[in-house]
Amino acid sequence: MTDLDTAPVILVTGSAKRIGAAIVKAAHRQDYRVIIHCHNSQSEAQQLSDELNQIRPHSAKVLIADLSVINAKDRLDTFVKASIGAFGQLDVLVHNASRFYPTPITSITSIDNEQWDELFLTNAKAPLILSQALLPYLQAQQGCIISLLDIHAHNKPFKDYTVYNMAKAAQRMMVQSLALDLAPSVRVNGVAPGVNVLPETDSDQALEPTLQHSIVDSIPLQRIGKPEDIAHSVLYLIQASYVTGQIIDVDGGRGLTLAGGKY
Repeated sequence: MTDLDTAPVILVTGSAKRIGAAIVKAAHRQDYRVIIHCHNSQSEAQQLSDELNQIRPHSAKVLIADLSVINAKDRLDTFVKASIGAFGQLDVLVHNASRFYPTPITSITSIDNEQWDELFLTNAKAPLILSQALLPYLQAQQGCIISLLDIHAHNKPFKDYTVYNMAKAAQRMMVQSLALDLAPSVRVNGVAPGVNVLPETDSDQALEPTLQHSIVDSIPLQRIGKPEDIAHSVLYLIQASYVTGQIIDVDGGRGLTLAGGKY
């Protein structure tokens, strides 16, 4: 058991539930002190923090912030101070927060600036600016940055998701660029999920059962992945001290057969 005062610290954006929460739990089991970032899911974040603090007191804290803080220096400074103030250091930064929705371009519908700004903010701009703002603290710990990407961000775009595809492709290039720019003091890697979490059933992205079956049929391993599969790869990259600039696809083999244009 690591002494609490010397235990490494991980910040995961958008980690109140789903994949983000799985990463937080996996890191906590490895004796990390965890910072659970959220914006709208405050009750879920606090519940997760309480659960982890029951296991190991004073090992989890909640950080509430809209990622648009990156657009104002004073708000960004407040975010950084809160992040470092939680435990006094930062060893791992995981970019998990993301917005995901279609932006079809047809004779009837069009892509607007609000969609562009929101999708690029969460999937490209915020990961870059937060990495820059927190860089001195990561360098002090010889730490690492990990981005959650998408198997569709590389040559196999979703149909009707043009802006999301572009933003995730930018984030993928950010991983590779920062791996060069920040070496040797900070490692930078990515994890690209396939279908590891289905959209929530009460959301506007919910999938019909027939479509879910079709998705499973397209996956060589013949099953939907789990958030824990992503968390396992993130923990591997945290510990892999000679790996940087790499992107691990965690998709059950789906990328081998996917032609693009489908969910």
